[in-house]
Amino acid sequence: MNPSENIDKLIASITDWRGETFASVRKCILEADAEIIEEWKWMGSPVWSRDGIIAVANAHKGKVKLTFNNGASLADPDKLFNAGLEGNQRRAIDFFEGDKVNKRALKNLVRAAIEFNQAKTKKKAPAGARKKVQKDTTA
Repeated sequence: MNPSENIDKLIASITDWRGETFASVRKCILEADAEIIEEWKWMGSPVWSRDGIIAVANAHKGKVKLTFNNGASLADPDKLFNAGLEGNQRRAIDFFEGDKVNKRALKNLVRAAIEFNQAKTKKKAPAGARKKVQKDTTA
């Protein structure tokens, strides 16, 4: 089974409001950018990546938790983060029964996470890989 099929199966197994919320969160993430990759890590956690991990989601008793790997480095103008606020790296959004998913704000946060990952990747690239300089061979 591929990761997307595993995530489908997980969501289908959650028969209360958490399954619907999980599906809505997943849809927003995938709609934010066409190049996002779904992964299945850590013995059963859905993970979304593009140029690094964006977020991981889990259904817990009483909530759906979406944790952004580098959330502490992201601007959150819509104040979606409501958990893990004391951490140096991660930030999370806990969705509780009756919560509405702010689709526009969540997509913007996912895009910000992608931009962060891409900027981090560029910083790590060796100097020669960042800019190829063509040598003048006419001399």
